Amino acid sequence: MNKLASPAIVLAVFALDRLTKGWALDRFYMKSVQVLPFFRLTYAENTGVSFGLFSDNNLFFLIFSAGLVCVLLYLRRRIQAHGRAAAAGLALVLGGAVGNLYDRIAYGFVVDFLDFSFFPAIFNAADSAITVGALLLAWGMRERSETGKT
Repeated sequence: MNKLASPAIVLAVFALDRLTKGWALDRFYMKSVQVLPFFRLTYAENTGVSFGLFSDNNLFFLIFSAGLVCVLLYLRRRIQAHGRAAAAGLALVLGGAVGNLYDRIAYGFVVDFLDFSFFPAIFNAADSAITVGALLLAWGMRERSETGKT
């Protein structure tokens, strides 16, 4: 992967996350709006982790998230050596983690607003990037390790 691709992905995810959360704060603060029969824009303040688990632990998750970002940055070169999928996955995870970390510092909670009726939790763009990134990262690490290369 090109040297600028990973930082560009991190910045793009962070920018998309900030823009969408700013829009949600401006338009849907303490509201829920039906968009499609299975999709609503529902403002939620999450002081826990994904899917609202472990609520009211913002400080713990702020420290944990900051530590995780530091560890991932420290391991960045080793992870990127596993190939493009792992490198892209790492960039998506970092962009999403920094987006949610920003919320925890700025607001004391993470802004969530994407609400699908078939999914058990309200989430945001950063959560989506973290989930897709973690899957890509795992796949990239597995693909490389199966070929016997490290």
